[in-house]
Amino acid sequence: MINFNESTLFTPVTHPRSGVTSYVLTHRVAPVQQGFYFVNDSMSADGRYLWFYCAFPPALHRTLAVIDFVEQEVRHFPETNAAGAYVDPDSGDVFWCEGASVWRRGPRAEDLPICVNQLPPELVGGRHVAGLASHLTRSADGKELFLDAKVGLSYIFGSLPLDGGPFQPWWRFDRHHNHAQFSPTDPNTVLFAQEFHNDPITGLRFPITNRLWMITRGEAPRPILREPRFVSHEWWDADGEHVWCVDVGNNNETWRVRIAEGEVEKIVFPRQCWHSHSSRDGRWIVGDSNNGFFRGCASTVHFMNRDTGKIIVVAEHDERADYVGRSYHIDPHPRFCSNDQYVVFTTTARNEIDLAIIPVEDLIEKSL
Repeated sequence: MINFNESTLFTPVTHPRSGVTSYVLTHRVAPVQQGFYFVNDSMSADGRYLWFYCAFPPALHRTLAVIDFVEQEVRHFPETNAAGAYVDPDSGDVFWCEGASVWRRGPRAEDLPICVNQLPPELVGGRHVAGLASHLTRSADGKELFLDAKVGLSYIFGSLPLDGGPFQPWWRFDRHHNHAQFSPTDPNTVLFAQEFHNDPITGLRFPITNRLWMITRGEAPRPILREPRFVSHEWWDADGEHVWCVDVGNNNETWRVRIAEGEVEKIVFPRQCWHSHSSRDGRWIVGDSNNGFFRGCASTVHFMNRDTGKIIVVAEHDERADYVGRSYHIDPHPRFCSNDQYVVFTTTARNEIDLAIIPVEDLIEKSL
């Protein structure tokens, strides 16, 4: 377990009412330092390495840096890209997307970037690759990464072997689908989302009508819910038999959905929850909420202990309506990391864009 009180990299910030203490990374390598989008764990399984996004306003490109808790160092790697960032839990290496390619590098200063694989040139042709993956995820057998690439006017889904083998196409869409995520238990199953679609020619915007979808290798996509519905911010349950999401409307309940039948378990979390994430056993939930979403809106981070039914406030953030708040997706995006030992999130509690971490055992103690 990390001893934050002995680290010079972090500053403790305690919420005045709940008494919950977050440990904020105050050693800076960039003006903006924030946690990963909540789908991907940003830590190695042993808790030694924690990766995070870096930004240098007004540039919108984000890079990656890593905290080495053993050496008590923060290392920024300007050659990286935050796009699609995925951390190998065993090695602590990070993978990212650059153009039509996936790259990786280790967390040590002497490590070098390595090109893992790429979309075939004959598939890309002369078209622009606007994005390779919303967030890279790895197949349950460890052999592939999944891509939801935007190539020209098409959205191409498929798996990219880590051994450099040929890209395996799964499906092609003419409207925006994204947030594709390999099942944690089945290397042939992927969860993905129907997204808002802005037509690149006319500019017309088409809404989400049926958000949650699955695809099995070699088969056509299918919806998960029994009736079409606009939900949001989906992720896999560790059992591979359920997915979680947030219902848009109806107080933004957190839902646990059984994929075989589309059966929904509704969990009442704080009003207007926008993102949430569960521990692997489903006993604990973290999430952020707001009273009206926009980029940089005021938000509150909560922790729910389902064993006791108690919900506690972790952090509260004021509105950031400035350029940084509008441009860098600074939602807290809380996430259980390193085998549920920690919760990592983005915080503005110090009027900066900071990375924060809390031991889960502290949250459990506060929620008994």
